[in-house]
Amino acid sequence: MPAAAALSVLIVDDQATIRSLVRNGLQQLGITNTREAPDGEAALRELIGKTANLIISDYNMPKLDGLGLLRAVRAHEPTRGAAFIMLTGRADRELVQRASQYGVNNYLVKPFTVALLREKIEEVFGALT
Repeated sequence: MPAAAALSVLIVDDQATIRSLVRNGLQQLGITNTREAPDGEAALRELIGKTANLIISDYNMPKLDGLGLLRAVRAHEPTRGAAFIMLTGRADRELVQRASQYGVNNYLVKPFTVALLREKIEEVFGALT
């Protein structure tokens, strides 16, 4: 597992408040290399310019939702290996099944705590050192 400081994270959510909460939580975990995007389309532009180790993306967004972003990330060779955590207010069975089909690594349900954020990241990468 790379050290927390070595992780590059793209936070994708149409609400600036949620992006800020995720960014602050990541900083508390020692993850400071973060970028943000307000929707899936902007996230794809960010990722084409520079990939990330981890994408934490909301599901419900304008332009391109989280599932669409996940599918695009998995279809694009340079981004295919990035870990993807779906951030959502709705963890219904249909969404979970569809996201699993497209290769999501984990889920984070709103509202969340920093401890839960750490747990979800460590389930993907192993212990943050």
